Amino acid sequence: MSRTIVGLNDPKAVKRYSAFLAVDTARVSYFNRKFTGVGPDSGMPIQMLPQLENDAGELITYDLSMQLRQQPIEGDDRQEGTEEGLKFFTDSLYIDQMRGGVNTGGRMTRKRTIHDLRRIAKRRQSEWWGRVFDELWFMYLSGARGTNTEFIFPTTYTGFASNALASPDSEHRLYGGDATSFATIGNNDQITVAAVDKLKVRATMMGGGTQGTPQIQPVMIDGEEHYVLVMSPWQEYDMRTSTTTGHWLDIQKAAATAEGRNSPIFKGGLGMYNNVVLHSHKGVIRFDNAGSGSDQPAARALFLGAQAGQCAFGSPGTGLRFDWHEETRDNGNEVVISTSSIFGLKKTRFTIDGTAKDFGVIALDTYSTNPAPVT
Repeated sequence: MSRTIVGLNDPKAVKRYSAFLAVDTARVSYFNRKFTGVGPDSGMPIQMLPQLENDAGELITYDLSMQLRQQPIEGDDRQEGTEEGLKFFTDSLYIDQMRGGVNTGGRMTRKRTIHDLRRIAKRRQSEWWGRVFDELWFMYLSGARGTNTEFIFPTTYTGFASNALASPDSEHRLYGGDATSFATIGNNDQITVAAVDKLKVRATMMGGGTQGTPQIQPVMIDGEEHYVLVMSPWQEYDMRTSTTTGHWLDIQKAAATAEGRNSPIFKGGLGMYNNVVLHSHKGVIRFDNAGSGSDQPAARALFLGAQAGQCAFGSPGTGLRFDWHEETRDNGNEVVISTSSIFGLKKTRFTIDGTAKDFGVIALDTYSTNPAPVT
């Protein structure tokens, strides 16, 4: 009986597994799964820009249109000559190629068909790509690499595709407890629900109108305004243990009964407090140089509104966001499967009146250390 064999680099396999990889990576990636929307009108924390997926180019520019500041004209006072011009501020995003791959070994060690290898390679590489995207998002939104030892990227990493990591500006940065700067963080400056209140107030009152700072826009879920706070598991522990008896249960109930609770933003969350959906993830950036002696452990929680980050893909030639390549080495003994993607991502940031300011994210630096160290 004859059988159909799809060989190495068969176009059908390339497009099929490229598509599978894109879907699987989106499911695995924390940010892509929960916080990403497509197009300029997306109200999610991460905005995906599709302009370069079918067009040539390596750079996307996008504008922020500031609110009008003019005073109204009253009575019969002349309006002519008082009109205000529209004011735009521009940010840009570069894309570049990133690649990874697996060597399946020689014939005697594989003992699998090429189809099994494709399936296993897809699974492993989709996990790997998910980690890559999540680590990049945490670094870019935080504006720092930090000291996280579990990261794929080295501690010397400074950014991808000419999109440099940018530290938060002073308006978009708060601190735990009584700390007023990174250098004043001490062991009493952990994260608390009071810090969530401060973040909400800062986001609500900062910017807009005649001020030179754009206001953070909330994420709209079923007509309700929400924000997102992503903290590390160590910060989560501090917040749980700092609340009064029964308070944390109330926080969980608030999320369980909220309008829009079926949104991806709510799913897997810790709860909700003051319309801020709380999340915990090990990828939150950590530091070991806080405090006056530059020796205190800290973590940077991320308070997110709409369009805090921008992402764009460029087609690798297949019309898909990922490319799949198979080849043999060592005279056909080894099968190597590699994948690649052309993309870029960064924190949304505009230079307004000569000052670079974040848009859609506030960093919260708090004292944070492992509550259950291995002894």
